[in-house]
Amino acid sequence: MYTDTHPEVLHRRAFLSGLCASLGAVAVTDLLARERVHAATLKLPIHRPRAKAVILLFMEGGPSQVDTFDPKPALNARHLKESRRSAGLANGSRFFVGSPFQSRKVGQSGLDMSDPWIHLPEVADELCNYRGCQAESLNHPEALFHMNTGSRLGADPALGSWVHYGLGTVNQNLPGYVVMTELALPQGGARNWANGFLPAHFQGTRLRSTGSPLLDLHAPAHKTREHQRQALDTLAFLNQRHASKHPQHADLAARMENYELAFRMQAEVPGVIDLKGEPAHMREAYGMHQEETSVFGRQCLMARRLVERGVRFVQIFSGGWDSHDYLQRGHAARIRSVDKPMTALIKDLKQRGMLEDTLVIWTGEFGRTPDNNRRGGVRALGRGHNADAMSMLLAGGGVRGGSIVGATDAIGAEAVEVVHPIRDFHVTLLHLLGLDDNKLTYFHGGRFKQLSQFGGEVIRELLA
Repeated sequence: MYTDTHPEVLHRRAFLSGLCASLGAVAVTDLLARERVHAATLKLPIHRPRAKAVILLFMEGGPSQVDTFDPKPALNARHLKESRRSAGLANGSRFFVGSPFQSRKVGQSGLDMSDPWIHLPEVADELCNYRGCQAESLNHPEALFHMNTGSRLGADPALGSWVHYGLGTVNQNLPGYVVMTELALPQGGARNWANGFLPAHFQGTRLRSTGSPLLDLHAPAHKTREHQRQALDTLAFLNQRHASKHPQHADLAARMENYELAFRMQAEVPGVIDLKGEPAHMREAYGMHQEETSVFGRQCLMARRLVERGVRFVQIFSGGWDSHDYLQRGHAARIRSVDKPMTALIKDLKQRGMLEDTLVIWTGEFGRTPDNNRRGGVRALGRGHNADAMSMLLAGGGVRGGSIVGATDAIGAEAVEVVHPIRDFHVTLLHLLGLDDNKLTYFHGGRFKQLSQFGGEVIRELLA
């Protein structure tokens, strides 16, 4: 792979990392890498890929495995009995907390789902429930960074950055890696989708949840496309003449292409993010007409449109899953907010023939404990942080639909079958995209670095 350690480039990278989500920032960061490498060209995968794109639905805060997709009758039988466990984030006197939800088998495959999931059972046979993953941190920012970047320190490239770096971009007029959040940023902020030590071109582009998704997207009313094109042509002529006299000024080429990229994005991005052209029944299917699902539904529909147009990696953050108290109320509300949109997304992708090469992932940064300390009355029951057990859902992109992979113990406290750390999950994700973690490296800090940090193995049980 290539390196990019020239002092001038490093200086510009430091400057660009502080920019916000605006068209100018996207254009500048896109062209920073083009100045040094041909990073935006389409690259061949290392081996035959099963997936071409990823949609990562990230439930920030840590959804509870036993209250979503991994029911534990033995835990329910211990409800409110004393717990002598010491693992997990809970201090003082502890007691077991049974699930406030009923669970049932759904689909022909018999996947387990708690009763707040009303729509997701319709696509149960497309889903793979992985119960064997284990995190390494009980601290939200560290755990978020680890799941999103492979490092707990928050300074390494994000998953989407590695994918974009490894495969290039299909559509030169759109970012290769797009991020959407709700009103609040996840803990750790933009470091969850930063480029880290990769060139700034590979950082995620955040689309805002309110107002214009990208600042400076539309030209002033008095400027037509023809006016802009004429101005750019004149500017290019002057810049090229100057460049021929000063070939040592490497920044000039980036500035010139910067204007061109902004011009291209102004033409293409509005058509992607404008959902008015979608049929009313499609917008309704995603839940855009209901208050509790409107934001996530809009983002899921936009994710499909972005992937359809060649974006490699789309990530959507859903916050509010950190239910230390009032688990029943909190989890029920969060499930309702994502249930209908993510079901519509999977159905929509399948109907369009896109699911087979689009990997959809539902996960948080860790799971939750089967017990908790006393934080109020019985009605205020919740759960602590648990790095030893969690549930992930995967669909499409070469995974085993309609299957349960791995298992946790009788009370959902710890993964006990097909147990793998997060780095193995990352290695598997890259494998499905045709990439080899050991070969997808970048020289930085005196050594070749990779997503897994120091290597991992593919979780073969997840593969179709």
